[in-house]
Amino acid sequence: MERMSTLDAGFFFVEHDNVPMHIGSLAVFEGPRPAYDDVTRLFEAKLPQVPRYRQVVRTTPLQVFRPMWTDDVHFEIGYHVRHAAVPAPGGPAELRSLAARIFAQRLDRARPLWEEWLLEGLADGRWAIISKVHHAMVDGVGGTDLMTRVFDQTPDAVHPAPAAWEPEPPQSLASMVAGGVRDAVSWPLRQLTTAPDVLRLLRRPAELAGFGRGLAGSARRLAEPSAGFLNGTIGPHRRWAWATASLGDIKQIRLRHGGTVNDVLLAAITRAFRDLLEARGELADGLVVRSLVPVSVRGSSQRGEVTNRVSAVLANLPVGEHDPLRRLAVVREQMDGLKRSYQAVSAEILTGMLGFAAPMWLALGSRAAFSAPQRWSRRLPPTCRGRASRCTYWAAGWRLPIPTCRSAAACASRSPSSPTWTPSPSASPPTMTPCPTWRS
Repeated sequence: MERMSTLDAGFFFVEHDNVPMHIGSLAVFEGPRPAYDDVTRLFEAKLPQVPRYRQVVRTTPLQVFRPMWTDDVHFEIGYHVRHAAVPAPGGPAELRSLAARIFAQRLDRARPLWEEWLLEGLADGRWAIISKVHHAMVDGVGGTDLMTRVFDQTPDAVHPAPAAWEPEPPQSLASMVAGGVRDAVSWPLRQLTTAPDVLRLLRRPAELAGFGRGLAGSARRLAEPSAGFLNGTIGPHRRWAWATASLGDIKQIRLRHGGTVNDVLLAAITRAFRDLLEARGELADGLVVRSLVPVSVRGSSQRGEVTNRVSAVLANLPVGEHDPLRRLAVVREQMDGLKRSYQAVSAEILTGMLGFAAPMWLALGSRAAFSAPQRWSRRLPPTCRGRASRCTYWAAGWRLPIPTCRSAAACASRSPSSPTWTPSPSASPPTMTPCPTWRS
C-alpha cells in the first residue's frame, strides 16, 4: 500500500463528470494489424515493469486520510486493453471523431486508472493504439517514460510469457484507519524535511530578490486585459484535433531567432488563439491569453517514477501583437524572466504547503476550483521536454512511421455555444512517439 502525494491526490480529487483527468495519446502504426490477443499479451507481459497498472485507489469516508494505492484483487487485463474499429473510410475525420469519444469518457475509478484501445480500420492499411492514464498516476514526462517501457526499440524484441501475479490482500478497516492516523501525523513532518530541497535555489540574497521581482511581475500580468471570451461552462463532450509541424523547422526558427523549442511552440499557439479571436471579432490591441504553462521538475534520478513531478508558471500569450517575430520575442522574454526568477519553484512551494491541509479540505477546494470558470487562466498549453535522442518505437513488431509528438492535450471542454477550431479534413492522421524528443 502506498499513499498518494499531495499533487497526485489533487489531480484525483478535481475530477468530476465534466472534467475527466486522464492523459491520453494516439499512436498510428504501419503494417498489418496484430491480433487483439497478441496485443493483450504484450501489455500483460509488460505489467511487472509498471506495478501501478494493477493497483486501484482506495479512499476513506469524507476523505479523512490521503488516498492510497492498493493491489486490485479483481484485476482483469481484458477490461483495460480494448478493441474498436474506426468507421469507414478510416480517414482523419473518422479517427478524430472516435478518439474524441474515447478521450471524453472518464476512467472507471473502481479499477486501475488506465486503458489501451487497439483501433483497426484506418486507411492505407494502418492501425492505432489509444492510451489513457489518469493524471493522478503520472505527468507528461512520466507518461513518456511509461511508453518507452511498453513499446520496444527493435522490431524483433522477445517478450516473456505473462508471469503469474498474486495481489496483496486488502487491508482491514482498522488497519486502514491506524495507517491513516500515522500518516496524518508524519506527513506534515516529512513535508518540512523536504522544504530545504525546494528552497535550495533561493538561498542567495540576489536569487531571493529575483524571486520577489518575479512574483511582482506575475501580479502585473494578472492586471493585463485577457480574452475572457475563451472562458465558458465546462461540458462533458470533447473535440480532439491535431496540427503537424516539422521538428527540424521548429529548430531552425529557434536557431535563427533565439529562444527554445517550447518558446516557438508557445508562439505558434499564440497565433492560433489570435486567428480564433479575430474570426470571432474579439481581437484587440494589447489583448493577451493568460495561460498556465506546465513545467517539469522531474530530476534525472526521478525518471521512471510513476507519480507527478510537475509545476507551472503563469504566462500571457500576446495575441494582440500582429508581428509574428515580435510575438516570439515577447514570449521568449517572458519565459526567460520566469525561469530566472524561479517562478516554477513558487508553484512547487504552494503545492507542498497544500500538503499541510487535511485531505478533506484539499478535495473540497480542488473540486470547487475546477467546477467554476477559470478567471485567472484561460488555457493550459502543452510543452515538450525529454531526452535529446532520436529513436524508433515498435509494438508487436510494427513501427511507428513518423516521429512526432501527439497527445490528448488538444482535447477541449466546450459548451454547445463555445468556440471550437477544426483542422482541414485533408490533415494527415496523427502519429506519436516520444522520439525524437528534446530538452529546451
